[in-house]
Amino acid sequence: MAHADGAPADGKGHGVSTPDLAEAGLSKGTKFTSPASKSTRQTLPAAKSRTSAPQTLAADGATATAAGNPTLAVGLEAFALSAHGIELETSITSADTPLDVTVAWGDGTTSPATANGTEVVVSDHTYAEVGTYTVKVTVTDKAANTSVSNEVAVSTEGSDYTAYGPTRLLDTRSGTGAPKAKVAPYTSSRLKIGGNGGIPAGVTAVVLNVTVTNTTSGGHITAFADGDERPTTSNVNFVPGQTVPNLVIVPVGENGYVDLYNGGWESVDLIADVTGYFTHTASSGYTPLTPARFVDTRSGLGTAKGQLAGYGSFSTQISGVGQVPASGVTAVALNVTVTNPRSDGHLTVYPSGQSAPTASNVNFTTGQTIANSVIVPVGPDGKISVRNGGWNPADVIVDVVGYYSPKSTSAYLPFAPVRAIDTREGNEGPLDGRNYIWADLAAGQPDIKGFVLNTTVTNTKDTGFLAVTPDPNSLEAYDGNTAVRPPEPNSSTLNWTVGKTVPNLVQAGTGTTGIVDFWNQSYGDMDLIVDVFGMYEDN
Repeated sequence: MAHADGAPADGKGHGVSTPDLAEAGLSKGTKFTSPASKSTRQTLPAAKSRTSAPQTLAADGATATAAGNPTLAVGLEAFALSAHGIELETSITSADTPLDVTVAWGDGTTSPATANGTEVVVSDHTYAEVGTYTVKVTVTDKAANTSVSNEVAVSTEGSDYTAYGPTRLLDTRSGTGAPKAKVAPYTSSRLKIGGNGGIPAGVTAVVLNVTVTNTTSGGHITAFADGDERPTTSNVNFVPGQTVPNLVIVPVGENGYVDLYNGGWESVDLIADVTGYFTHTASSGYTPLTPARFVDTRSGLGTAKGQLAGYGSFSTQISGVGQVPASGVTAVALNVTVTNPRSDGHLTVYPSGQSAPTASNVNFTTGQTIANSVIVPVGPDGKISVRNGGWNPADVIVDVVGYYSPKSTSAYLPFAPVRAIDTREGNEGPLDGRNYIWADLAAGQPDIKGFVLNTTVTNTKDTGFLAVTPDPNSLEAYDGNTAVRPPEPNSSTLNWTVGKTVPNLVQAGTGTTGIVDFWNQSYGDMDLIVDVFGMYEDN
């Protein structure tokens, strides 16, 4: 971790390595097989010039005729290696003779190869779109006028996004999606995702805005796939009497459920609003952007100047603004901040052209500055709407961090949470005020376009905010002591006051270098914790 001190970065700090894919369960994670016993044999038409059946010497010394090479068979094993890529192992059993191998990948492309007798042929392929494909391998013994073929169905590891809602799936206060009762300490509320409403079965991950309320102790909420071991990381942190939301992108169990674990020592109420889900079916990929401010009611950016009235709303253009394309955008990834609120309340972000749903995205108290990540569908006119659910005015800030569209090629790969940064451990100590930490999340891996992180600040000594942005410096520049101090960002990821512990989900783009910066935009020290929950990978 490298600390900036107002001078050019000295390059002596260390970065944070990309999470190990094998450790995260991605390297050869999903296996697809079709044994050799399923091989289909075919006798080929003899060449016109042949007057007699050719002969080849089998491995055991016997003679194989045109109807020969009786041991010829092919078994298939495929492994998902990346969001769009697979590795195929073709295990051939044959007499000792030259063979032609053709792999039809199921997307209209083929790959030729050769073999000689019994051997294993390894092939790699990258699909343009996520999905399920039937791979067919044909092995031909021309000398024996014989071929065998076998097929195996494979699915890419990556998932595309489908916008949905926002829709409330869980509210323990009313009995929506769970019994009408608080969630007891150290227990979980199971929430049905796959097959719930219009959400299909087989979803791989879901985007939820999880809110904890009616708290009487401190604690945390952890979201994870039902059936998996509960991770040690947290998604929402709370103190007594606090209502606090946080966006989570959580894997869905094979049974279609997710678990929300109450890590506090008293019961709490939980609310969960869904805004989208991921599947192995081609839909919308993700394009990360350098965070850009689209709305600020304090200056009149993106909407009328002046606080948003209580129970009032505004719409703002997303499509065609900045780096967001003018058409084809299905959803947008935001960081939404409320500041200077004159009463308690909440903000709801939703597609334009619709009525405001009952879902909430940011909950606030009088005078509080607080931010939350939001992924929201974009209306047919390319706009989104924001409603102030408080009874008095508040200022609203909206930063765009990315968008989803069918033309975006980055698919999502969730994995077991990995802790990338914790300044409370090791010799680095807290992050100084007005300084930054740079993290090597994807240097040298240009296919990785972004990460889903949960950032948490704690032990805060001054009021401030965290900014997360791509670093223009390369890893080589840091290692070679030639890196320059990046420009300080003005977009905020999360806001805090003295002594508070605050989490927020971040969709961090890796830019052109794979280096990501975490800025302490306050004048006091604070500790930073960064957990990685998944990544977006290009094809």
